[in-house]
Order: sequence, then C-alpha cells, then structure tokens
Amino acid sequence: MSKGKAESRYLFLEPEKSIYLDRAIECSKYTLPTLITDNDRSTGKNFYNKITTTYQGLGARGVNNLAAKLLIALLPPNQAFFRLSVDDIKLQQELDNFKDLQSEFEQKLSLMERAVMRNIEESGDRTALFEALKHLIIGGNALLYVTEKGTRVYPLKSFCLNRDPEGNILEVVVREEVNPEVLPEGTAPKNAEGGLLDRSVFLYTYITWDYDKDRCKWYQEAYGKKVGKDGSVPIEKSPWIPLRLYRVAHEAYGRSFCEELLGDLKSLEYLSKAIVEGSAAAAKIIFLCNPNGTTRPDSLARASNGSIVAGNPNDVAPLQMQKQADLTVALNTIARIEQRLSFAFLLNSAIQAGAAGRDRVTAEEIRMVAQELESGLGGVYSILSVELQLPLVNRKMALMEKSGSLPKLPKNVVRPRITTGLDALGRGNDKAKLIEFITTLAQTIGPDQMAKFVNSREMITRLAASDGLDIYKLIKSEEDLMAEEQQQAMMMQEQQALQDPSNDPAKQAALLKAENDSIRTEQEVATAEGGDN
Repeated sequence: MSKGKAESRYLFLEPEKSIYLDRAIECSKYTLPTLITDNDRSTGKNFYNKITTTYQGLGARGVNNLAAKLLIALLPPNQAFFRLSVDDIKLQQELDNFKDLQSEFEQKLSLMERAVMRNIEESGDRTALFEALKHLIIGGNALLYVTEKGTRVYPLKSFCLNRDPEGNILEVVVREEVNPEVLPEGTAPKNAEGGLLDRSVFLYTYITWDYDKDRCKWYQEAYGKKVGKDGSVPIEKSPWIPLRLYRVAHEAYGRSFCEELLGDLKSLEYLSKAIVEGSAAAAKIIFLCNPNGTTRPDSLARASNGSIVAGNPNDVAPLQMQKQADLTVALNTIARIEQRLSFAFLLNSAIQAGAAGRDRVTAEEIRMVAQELESGLGGVYSILSVELQLPLVNRKMALMEKSGSLPKLPKNVVRPRITTGLDALGRGNDKAKLIEFITTLAQTIGPDQMAKFVNSREMITRLAASDGLDIYKLIKSEEDLMAEEQQQAMMMQEQQALQDPSNDPAKQAALLKAENDSIRTEQEVATAEGGDN
C-alpha cells in the first residue's frame, strides 16, 4: 500500500525527533515513569508492559509541584491572565468621542475578559494544561488541540514538527492509533466476510502554517488517502498549539527543565537504590555456626522458643555487615543532592501549591509564585506567554465569537495582551499605578484641591476595571446624581421654610393681608376724625 503525503512527512521528520524523545524518556524514567514510556517508534506499539518504579519520589514530587505552580501563575484562579488592549489611534478614527467613552469601553472589555475566563474554567482546560505542563517540564514539548469540546494534549511521541530558522512553526504531523471503525465508511479494507482486516490503524493529521496567506490548514489521512473534511482558519485562531519549554537556536524541538537536572536525578536514583539494597542486606538476620564446634546447626534451626539445646554459645554468632561508614557516605551525598533538587523544583518555597486545607490562593501569593518561577526557571514567561497563553486566548475568543457568546470585535483594534510575570497578573499593575498616582496627588496638593481636578466617578470606574469588577447598577449614574441633587435642593427649601416663617408663601400672604387690613383701618380712622372736624 502506497504511503500518503502525511505519512511520508512523518517518517521523514521522525529521525530528528528521536534524539529529543530519547532524552524525554530518560527524564521521565527518573520522575514520572508512566508519562513518557519507551516504545517502538516504527509501529507505535509499547512492548514494555512492566513500568519501572523509581527508588526515590523526589523527582515525581518536584515535577508535580512545579507544574502546579506554573498552572497557578499562567492560569490564575478567579483572575484574568490577560487584558484586552485597545489601539487608541485606530479607535479614535472611528469614534470621535472615544475619550468620553473610554471608561465605559474599558468596563465592557472587562466583562468580556471574565466571559473568556469563565469559558476556560467550564471547559476543563485547566486539567489538560496541567498535563501539558508536566510534558513540558519532563519532555520539553507538547501539542494542544483546542476545540469546542475541550482541549486535548498530544505527547512528543505522537507528533513530529518542523520550524524555520526563526523558530516559526511550519508543519506538524500527528500520528495516533485508532480503531478502523471510527473512519468513514469505505476507508478501511474488509475481508470476504465483510469484516475489517485490521484491528487498529494509524491516523495521520497533517497541519501546515502559511504566513503569507495567514492560514492554518490541516487534513487527515489513513491507508495512504485522505479521510474526513479539510480544515482552514486564520493562524491566530488555529486550534493546533505546539508548545516548548526552553527554546534553543536552530532547533525545532524544545528542551526540558528536567534535562538540565538529569545528572542529579540519575545520581539520586542510583544512590537511593544502593541504600535500599544495602539496608535490606543489613536487615537480613543470619547466624553463623562454628563447623568444628559442639553446637549442631540443625538443632538450632528446629528449636522452638524456650527449647533446651546442647551446645556452646561461642559457636554461634550473628552475621554483621560492616558497611555503616559506606552507607553514611551515601546518605550524606543523597542529602546534598536532595537539597539541590528541592531548590530547583521550588519544594522549599513558602507557598505550596495545593496545600491541604486551602481552597483559594490570594493575588499576593500568585505574585510570589510568579517571582519564584521567574527566578528559578530563567524567564519561562517569555516563551509560554507567546506560544501558550496568547494562542489559547485567541482560540477561545474565536470559538466564543463563532457560538455567539462573545461579540465580534473590530479587527486589529482590540487585541489580547498577556499580563503575567512580575509586573502584574490580570490588571493588578494598572490598579497599583492608579492608586499610587491618587495617593501622591492627595499628599502633594491636598484632598480638597484634588477634588477640584479629579473626576471621582471616572476614578471609581477605572479602579473597578482594574479588578475586573462589574459596577453596573452598583455605582450611581450621572442621572441618579442629578436627581438626588434636585431632591436635596427641594428638601432644603422646605426645611428653610419651616425654620424661617418669612419664606413660607402662605404665611407671607397672611402677613400681607394683616398689613393691608391695618392700613385700611388707619385710613378709616383718619377719615372718621376728619368728618368730625
């Protein structure tokens, strides 16, 4: 049967991958032996049913701890790890009153950010990313496939890839073993009775990136021919996300974290094995009996507790392994290696991810974890933000726009920007700068003078946006404030009228009437006196 293009490309690229795969298998052997197992790369069949067990658990505990901390920093719970930034120049060209609507626009973007994060949490991506991070720490490479149904992780042994000299991905070929029954009707060959000839078959997925046309295309192949429908999307919306932990120039595949610690991991494994075997030998109780003595060994072996046996006590002596000094040297070396590995895997950290009895992690703890990772892993954010977080957000937003749960944003106007690392997580950096500015301003010119120049409502809106809070119907609108001012003015007028009778119209009319009556009375008196004269 002739080979298709996808299979041919996979076989062509596989020899280059074998070097990195061998290294990944060796790193997995001393950390998580079940994560990346040895196999026959020509058939994909695993001939090693027995999984080896390590003599030490520090490697496994270190990988799980580091993966958990990376997950907290890259995908913080209850916080957005990105923000939607706006191109002010392009938006001002479309909206003349953009400055007046900036706060409201920021608030809407904050709502969209929370919608995307809620979609990530509900789709179970956190579990898939945790698995991917373990593959990155041990093997240095992984492949994500993000769809509406969730995220799937492909290990290094399941795919081959190719990059250009600048590190841009060009092609990926995925090989997975499937049941022929899942293929379209007529694809798998059948026997005379109509049954399938094969119990399993390799399904190849060939993905290419065309940067000139801004397209990511893929198709599937089995038995040397295409099956299913072809796929094509813009590159930034691609469901295929190849990952690598450490980037090395002119290398298509990434390097892992455990690869740098492989010497200590192997030494710890061998020394731990020696200690275990030596301790087992030392714990074995064997008695030596003088062959020329009067004590009979068979009599001692058959004797029960409390029995009386004829013999000489000097003829019997326990066998002692005089290896205490050697075991002490090995234990001291193990202690030094464990100390180095504990620092490397951040096991000595004050912040332990997933500690017992803790359901939530504060923002300050997340920043502390980010700082530890930045210093311990050597700037891991620089590559994971570009190759993991940003493609994941773009893909999630594309899926939500397609389903109608997210409005379609103007192209090249609103873009996600990753905000992890030491400066901020989510919008924390903007909040800190805003609070610092307000505090400095109040200390410099005073609260009274600051109230003349600072728009309080605008300040409240921006603080809420920095925390990703929805202030709809929480903060009073301009109309509500004007209505309250009018109501207060009316109440003040009424209160003044009660306190000062002269301001009461009714009382003013009564006083005017009394004054007029008095004037009329005086006139009548004057007239009467004139008549008498």
